[in-house]
Amino acid sequence: MTSPKTDITLTGIAYKTAKRGVMNSVFCANVTLERGVENDIFGRPGKRQVTVMSEEQWQIACQQINNDLDWLTRRANLLISGYQFSAADVGKVIQIGDDLQLIITGETDPCKKMEQAYSGLEQALTPDWRGGVTCRVKKPGLIQQDDIVTIITL
Repeated sequence: MTSPKTDITLTGIAYKTAKRGVMNSVFCANVTLERGVENDIFGRPGKRQVTVMSEEQWQIACQQINNDLDWLTRRANLLISGYQFSAADVGKVIQIGDDLQLIITGETDPCKKMEQAYSGLEQALTPDWRGGVTCRVKKPGLIQQDDIVTIITL
């Protein structure tokens, strides 16, 4: 097991309680095998249990549309700083804090909701995995903003 980069931090946590509902930003959250990010409507077990986005890739998308949108517009569960996702990350583990481990299962494809949120956003998120990654909870844990994040290659 190797961990190539460790200067990564968790900068945002959010969930939604209803389909198409408002994203609720929180300072800390319990992430479980059964529910994903606590209270999230889509947290059931599966390949898209938790979504994670890179702050740097979000900024690239925002620059492309010439607007500084709030990261919650993307509707992802977690925002990390200091790392950019790619296809090479599928199968790697994201460890957040002491306990939480998420297995990266794929790319979060941007949808029409992004276009409805802001014209051009869906297209800006499409290249280079800017929309983030989908994950399955491997090991539950309590997380909070500013936790250290490690990307682990198994």
